[in-house]
Amino acid sequence: MPFFLLLFIGVPLVEIALFIQVGDELGVLPTVALVVITAVLGVGLLRWQGFETMTRARSRMEAGEMPAREMAEGFMLLVSGVLLMTPGFFTDTVGFLLLVPWLRYALFQWVAPRFVVRTQSPFSGPNAGSHQTFEGEFYHPDEPVQEKPRLDKK
Repeated sequence: MPFFLLLFIGVPLVEIALFIQVGDELGVLPTVALVVITAVLGVGLLRWQGFETMTRARSRMEAGEMPAREMAEGFMLLVSGVLLMTPGFFTDTVGFLLLVPWLRYALFQWVAPRFVVRTQSPFSGPNAGSHQTFEGEFYHPDEPVQEKPRLDKK
């Protein structure tokens, strides 16, 4: 909870402070123009990086591999797009940093081990040899049901 509170209060305060400082140095119109230019440039770069990531993911899937890195990069690109479309210099900086491929890879290498999901199937783990057998009967609805001979006849 404190992280999100800091995020939702701290980021806008940083953005306001940066707007005031940059606006004081450049003026109002150049500051607004800079925000618009960074958004347009960021969306163009985001589109290029997104197509590249999608192409790599498709080729990995065609090779029968799980595109985990590409999926994570796609999520990071989504976050980057949201940050770039949010007006502000701090969010634009973080958004542009997420567009750098080697930074995304480093972030993936740092985050991925924390999200590994370990599962157990009946064929692995400590009880691998003790799987249960269930018996049942099958009949086709179009075929007549045949009576089985009873073993307990007297």
